[in-house]
Amino acid sequence: MKVNPEDSLKIENIVASAKVADKLDLQMINEEIKDAEYNKKRFPGVVLRMQDPKIAALVFGSGKVVLTGAKSVDNLSKGLEILGEKLRALKLDIPDNLEYKIQNIVTSADLGSPINLNKIAVGFNLEKIEYEPEQFPGLVYRLDEPKVVVLLFGSGKLIITGGKQPKDAKAAVIKIMSDLSNLGLI
Repeated sequence: MKVNPEDSLKIENIVASAKVADKLDLQMINEEIKDAEYNKKRFPGVVLRMQDPKIAALVFGSGKVVLTGAKSVDNLSKGLEILGEKLRALKLDIPDNLEYKIQNIVTSADLGSPINLNKIAVGFNLEKIEYEPEQFPGLVYRLDEPKVVVLLFGSGKLIITGGKQPKDAKAAVIKIMSDLSNLGLI
């Protein structure tokens, strides 16, 4: 049974940023929150790891936060809420409705069959691709619409990075399928 590549899409990681305060005392957060990790010689922020959803929050003294590891937008929202609750529990003035901005969504997909990267490299617009198999086993394809970077592998597997919303990956897979079909490569 052939799998539709759009149905194989799987979010691997969402990275988002948020501003939760104007200033945060990282030493105090580290001391008060169980399992917080803070070593300012190695990294300038406190790392808080959540288990459900499995997300890491990187908390900076500027009040900015980077959330990473989310597998869905819902989990991202839930993770930011949990972080807000943990910080509010320390009597910090954290807004009730925290908002994040998605910086990057990494998605995987599968075309369902192997592809010939050499033929693709010859057939595609050379300004948009990089293929140096001695350096990296995948072909790097930069799309303008949606603005993402797709890594294509000979196995037919894809990694789509740089998306700002989940639908970007689907649009990228549809575009690649169309491009490969137009070149007679699938």
